[in-house]
Amino acid sequence: MADIRSNFLGISSPNPFWLASAPPTDKEVNVTRAFEAGWGGVVWKTLGEDPSVVNVNGPRYSTLMSQDRHVIGLNNIELITDRPLHTNLEEIKRVKRNWPDRAMIVSLMVPCEEQSWKNILPLVEDTGADGIELNFGCPHGMSERGMGAAVGQVPEYIQMVTAWCKYYSRLPVIVKLTPNITDVRQPARAAKAGGADAVSLINTINSIMGVDLDRMVMSPSTDGWGSHGGYCGPAVKPIALNMVAEIARDAQTAGLPISGIGGITTWRDAAEYIALGCGTVQVCTAAMVYGFKIVQDMCDGLSNFMDEHGYETIDDFRGQAVPTVKDWKNLNLNHIDKAVINQDACIQCGRCHVVCEDTSHQAITFTKEGGVRKFEVNDAECVGCNLCVSICPVPECITLRALEPGEVDARTGKVVTGEYANWTTHPNNPQRVAAGA
Repeated sequence: MADIRSNFLGISSPNPFWLASAPPTDKEVNVTRAFEAGWGGVVWKTLGEDPSVVNVNGPRYSTLMSQDRHVIGLNNIELITDRPLHTNLEEIKRVKRNWPDRAMIVSLMVPCEEQSWKNILPLVEDTGADGIELNFGCPHGMSERGMGAAVGQVPEYIQMVTAWCKYYSRLPVIVKLTPNITDVRQPARAAKAGGADAVSLINTINSIMGVDLDRMVMSPSTDGWGSHGGYCGPAVKPIALNMVAEIARDAQTAGLPISGIGGITTWRDAAEYIALGCGTVQVCTAAMVYGFKIVQDMCDGLSNFMDEHGYETIDDFRGQAVPTVKDWKNLNLNHIDKAVINQDACIQCGRCHVVCEDTSHQAITFTKEGGVRKFEVNDAECVGCNLCVSICPVPECITLRALEPGEVDARTGKVVTGEYANWTTHPNNPQRVAAGA
């Protein structure tokens, strides 16, 4: 049996699945229920200074649904905990005492002043918590007060506050990064320069979920007004994976431990984050949609996957996919793919033909004989773009085949050499580098 236990920054947990700092981790009763369900750890909902913040008493959440009513994304305008600091601290202490084998990370957000951090850090340390997460990502409400993403968008502030926390606390420091920035490597580098033990990402993305066209009011709204909020859920996963990979493969941050966040709903999602370098994964939306017991399927699925591939521990495949992520300029321009349609699996729906004909390379032909529709790939037009593979409703019905060295590309008439060449050396590149330089 695979061992899915996690040891992240010396913090042990029975599995790598942690609940992210969010409404599900705001109270002792919630966290206890989560641990009973099997979660390996939690990041307690962000604590701040007293007096506590004031949340709206109206819609805090809204969802983007697929046509079959599955939640694609969730938006929230909730702020950090609105309960007294001492209440949270007492509950954290009690939960950690009752569940010593689970990871207890405490999320923090206080004004960008050294004394504020100096004051709160020992209070958290006294609870017996395993680590702290600095919330530099919240994009609404708190950022308007000079906290959250307002700090996370300024690398100098990230480095400064991180250094304060490392100086005033013995606990491991995880810096939670905002995605609302041009280049996520910059804040990650700043966190590392400040002494961060790890980063976590991504926090939520600025978003407006919709408009009530009958009332011409932003939706949802409170008393006729609305505000942008933080977007999370399955739809943000590709954005999060890219940012995780950017940090994992950056020369200045390579090796920096990462806790992955963003759209993790299944064991497969988690495995992808781990393959790109994450030591733990944090979940919120999936728990809010399906409940805490979803972690049991995640653990079973991850364990089965590891058994099938011969991975004994998470570290056996952590980061294995990172070397495959390259800048576009380094992709092999001599590699040629062609689409192939499995006629036995084809249901003759015609979607591949329509999208290729209307929006791509007119590389899928359509014929009809004896009432039977048939779709075939015209290699002379196919560029291997993967659009037909992506939209085909039958898994593995359409695949890509790589042309072998010596074959002729019917589109260009050129022989496939099997040699590697990229844009940096391509003759069409005015800034090309001479071969062998």
